[in-house]
Amino acid sequence: MRRAHSLAAAVSLIATPGSAYTAQTGERTADLRQGYWWYQAPEAEAKDEPGQLAKPSIPPMAELATWTPPKIRKLIEDQRDYAATVLTVEAVTDFWRLEDFARRKARAFAGITQIAMLQNPELNSKSANPMVGDARAQLSAQKDTIRTRYLRAHAGEFALVMFSRAACGYCRVQWPIVQRFQDETGWQVTRIDLDQRPETGVRFGVDVTPTTMLIRRGSAQRMIVATGVEAYPNLAQMTYQAVRLLRGDIRPEQFMTGPGEDAGFFDALANGPVAAPNPDTDRAPQAAAIGAGDLP
Repeated sequence: MRRAHSLAAAVSLIATPGSAYTAQTGERTADLRQGYWWYQAPEAEAKDEPGQLAKPSIPPMAELATWTPPKIRKLIEDQRDYAATVLTVEAVTDFWRLEDFARRKARAFAGITQIAMLQNPELNSKSANPMVGDARAQLSAQKDTIRTRYLRAHAGEFALVMFSRAACGYCRVQWPIVQRFQDETGWQVTRIDLDQRPETGVRFGVDVTPTTMLIRRGSAQRMIVATGVEAYPNLAQMTYQAVRLLRGDIRPEQFMTGPGEDAGFFDALANGPVAAPNPDTDRAPQAAAIGAGDLP
C-alpha cells in the first residue's frame, strides 16, 4: 500500500507542473519555481489595449501666451495627431489656430530681437560684416592686406611643402596655386614627390596627394593646411590661421578668427572664455624637426 501511495505521488508531481506533493500530509503545495520542461511556464503579461485618442485641451490664448515653447510644441503635436486621427473640420481648425499662435509668437520674438540688436550693436554681426556690396568689397580688400602683410612678415620663419606623385593629376592643378602663394607672400615653397622619397611621406604621415603642409623652420611644428585641390583664397586664409596658431598669436578656439577680427564680433574669445581650461588645447601640432635637406 505504501508503494501505491508513493507511485501516485510521483505521477501527480509529473502530471501537474508547478505543484509539489507533500508525502507526510498528502497535500499539494505551490512550487514557486518557474522554468523550462518540468517547471511551470510563466504566464503571459496582459497588454493594455490602446484606447481612443483623447482630445487635447486647448487653453485660452491669454493663458497659452504664458506657456513655455516646449509645452506649446507638445500641445501642437498632440492636436496635430488628434486632428489627423478624427479628421474633422473643427479638430483641423484648432490645429491651425495653434500654428498661427506659434507663428505670431515667433514674429514677436523676431521683432524684439531687432530692437535688442539696435540697442546693443556689439551683438549684431552687421557691425563687423556689412551686407552692402561696396562695403563688403572694402572689407575684403582690407582683410587681404592684413593677411598678406602678416604672412610676408613671417616668410623667413615658415615654408610650405606640397606632397605629390607623378601620376596625381590633381597635383598638377594644385602646384600652380602653391606657387602663386610664393609670389604673393615671398615664402619658400617646395614640392616633394612621394614616389621618389617615400620615407618622407612615412615620416610626416602623408599618404593622400596633393597635401600641402605648413612647416616652421628649425622646429618640430607643422600643420596640414590643404588636402586635395584648394583655391588660392582658402589656401592663403588657412595658412594665415595656422601660422598664428603655431606662433601662439591665437588659441585653438580662435582658429576661425579672420584678419582684423581680433577682439571683435567673430573672435570666439572676445568676451571671455567659452570653455574650461584644457592643457591639451594649447599644444600646437608637432612632427619631426625639419632639416635643411627637407627644403631644397
